Amino acid sequence: MHISKTARAWALDTLEKWHKASAFSNLLLHQQLQKSDLENRDKRLVTELVYGTIQRLNTLDFIIDELVKKKTVDMWVRHLLQLSLYQFIYLDKIPERAIVHEAVEIAKWRGSMGVSKFVNGVLRSFIRKQSELGTFTAKSTIKDRSLLHSFPPWLVSHLSGAYGKDTADLIMDACNQPPKVSIRVNALQTDRETFIAHWQGEGLHAEASAISQDGVIVSGIGNAANHAGYRQGDFTIQDESSMLVSSLLDPSPGMHILDACAAPGGKTTHLAEKMNNQGSILALDIHKHKIKLIESNAKRLGISIIQTKALDVRKLEDTKLYDAVLLDAPCSGLGVIPRKPDIKWRKSESEIEQLVLIQQQLLESVASKVKSGGILMYSTCTWTLEENHKQIARFLDHHPEYFPDPAFMASLPESVREKAIITDGTVQILPHHFHSDGFFIAKLRKT
Repeated sequence: MHISKTARAWALDTLEKWHKASAFSNLLLHQQLQKSDLENRDKRLVTELVYGTIQRLNTLDFIIDELVKKKTVDMWVRHLLQLSLYQFIYLDKIPERAIVHEAVEIAKWRGSMGVSKFVNGVLRSFIRKQSELGTFTAKSTIKDRSLLHSFPPWLVSHLSGAYGKDTADLIMDACNQPPKVSIRVNALQTDRETFIAHWQGEGLHAEASAISQDGVIVSGIGNAANHAGYRQGDFTIQDESSMLVSSLLDPSPGMHILDACAAPGGKTTHLAEKMNNQGSILALDIHKHKIKLIESNAKRLGISIIQTKALDVRKLEDTKLYDAVLLDAPCSGLGVIPRKPDIKWRKSESEIEQLVLIQQQLLESVASKVKSGGILMYSTCTWTLEENHKQIARFLDHHPEYFPDPAFMASLPESVREKAIITDGTVQILPHHFHSDGFFIAKLRKT
């Protein structure tokens, strides 16, 4: 038995690297799967085990601590127990004996007979006590809800304070569901109806997004970037909520737009497509290597109107005024937890406070870059009030020359008007609304 080649052994190796290097799970997993010689079915299992284990980390660790009491456990053994318990509790198609058997074999291969006996004992103890240890109910305390939804206590408290207990529970539950795969049709190449018909003709599942007129939900294709259509520039991989930003900005051909924090270029290229590749977009980002991502995406999609520059927008000295400025601000990223579950374990309240200050500075720097009558778009992929509603309220208090776009409500898709949280000139999509990313968008006009 080649343990090093099994899906569970790859999952264990990935978790170890993730923990030691504090790596981003999505990037690390992609690298690991590329190195492996696993079949697609096993690659899907590795993905499920890694994301699922990270998603449920505090719950799994709580159970492990209850089972081993105060015994010291090597980190790789803890990861192996986490993987195994995740399968017991959250997956229903894997037989108990198969979970125990392979965990014991991996422990024997990685450690010793003593370690394998320890792992076997812990897992069999869990099987006996599963009814009391593996079942959590929706109780009212922060600690109980933290274990039920596998969220850090501070985040449970933060969410509940912002949206109330019931909505907070819905958000956390949605964050534990597998994310949908959504792609954006390149309007320079084709239209959505033709694209969907073509995909369905290939035997692939594709349906229109309820959020974006350019969006398509796909399934059963694995990594969409491996599809020939991606290389040909037919589509971009982008979340539905994110697509709404450029749609609501609603640019016209010939406009001059500044995208202040543009990488990797999803919204930038979407704007260019909506402008029919006519006009100009200056795309800034502080990271030089990310500028290359924007440029390669633009080239792949057949877009020529994007000019890139590695620069912090706070240091942009030219006096040019733009028809529209998009500030997709650096944020806590809590809206993308379904795709990047490590975010909830690595963010803190103090970090959010620091981000709020950076966002304020960025807003101040771009406020003077908009023409009279022009548009300032602000967006984040998070749901904290401090980064979103309160941030925009503060900006408007300090900038009487700006006001919420009066046509904003009418420009929202009906499905978004029905489900999302909408105030004057802003929309907050929460993860449970459409099982898409949590996203905040504000559209302001300059007098």
